[in-house]
Amino acid sequence: MKIAIYPGSFDPITIGHIDIIKRASKKVDKLIVALLYNTEKSKGFFSISQRLSMLNLATNELDNVIVTSSNGLLVDLMKTVGTNIIIKGVRNIKDFEYEKDMALINNNLDTNIETFFLFASPKYSFISSTFVRELLYFNKDIDNYVPSEIVSFIKKAR
Repeated sequence: MKIAIYPGSFDPITIGHIDIIKRASKKVDKLIVALLYNTEKSKGFFSISQRLSMLNLATNELDNVIVTSSNGLLVDLMKTVGTNIIIKGVRNIKDFEYEKDMALINNNLDTNIETFFLFASPKYSFISSTFVRELLYFNKDIDNYVPSEIVSFIKKAR
């Protein structure tokens, strides 16, 4: 069984994330969407519990997608779930530079780990969780940037 993991902070999940999840899930038997704690980011706009709820709502229709969370290193979670494949979405050169370094670090920690980059679909390449949080902060509409399954959840949570 081919298993891959798609890690991120998903604060919140966007339609760009969903595009990567759908595309990646067609290439593997099981895709694990892993909500991970990022030490470089603050506490988060949404709680871990809220983000997990949003991830589950947004991926509910995808039979081979499983949502999980971890507060440890990705390589440790990968050993636990039995995979050596990481999927990362890349929107631009800035994303690529960061993700390339992360891929090299992960491979240095475990030489069996392979990272595969999926380039963002052009129509989603400008969307980021940061952009969505900014819109939320200023009470602007986010309906075109997050999965429809979570719009009401976000509006209630904020």
